[in-house]
Amino acid sequence: MLNKYFNTLMFLNFLLISTAYLLGSLSSAILICNILGLSDPRLGGSGNPGTTNVMRLHGKRAAFLTLLGDVLKGIIPVLIAKVISNSEFIIALCGLAAFLGHIFPIYFKFKGGKGVATLIGVLFATHWFLGATYVLTWIITAFIFRYSSLAALIAATLMPIYAYFSEQESQYIISLTLITAILFWRHKTNIRNLIDKKEDKIGKAKN
Repeated sequence: MLNKYFNTLMFLNFLLISTAYLLGSLSSAILICNILGLSDPRLGGSGNPGTTNVMRLHGKRAAFLTLLGDVLKGIIPVLIAKVISNSEFIIALCGLAAFLGHIFPIYFKFKGGKGVATLIGVLFATHWFLGATYVLTWIITAFIFRYSSLAALIAATLMPIYAYFSEQESQYIISLTLITAILFWRHKTNIRNLIDKKEDKIGKAKN
């Protein structure tokens, strides 16, 4: 009986994590542009299937829908895990899986976006305080420096610290630390451009 319960629990946890990854793998940018009859964002601009590039190529409406989709695919799997599982470890893994799904989407040859919007969804679903502080930090940093990528990286760097001081479980702190490291890796080109003073500021269009 105990063995059967353990096997069922393991299967359920695997199902939750797998579902989180598969939801995260849905590229909002590609799907929204396809639905609206717009060009594939991977074929223009920066080539990144994310909100910023969709905004650059197709305007505010498509960008907003992309942002909403990416945030929701971070929120939904974490909330599902919270309802079904009482394990903080599994909940944290579901958030990480959704984030990784966005970056390495199985449906799109494992070539995805940079993960900021999905991270925001994961943070709000984990605890409203984490989501609110990320967004507030991003807004303040973006207002001061006018660089979206820099704001995203600074806000992400502070997330494990915010999680620690708001007394979140250690599983969330570890997961957020790992996510932050991956986020820096995904933004390596932006970091290089920031160092070389070639990164575009918010509101400045590419030539």
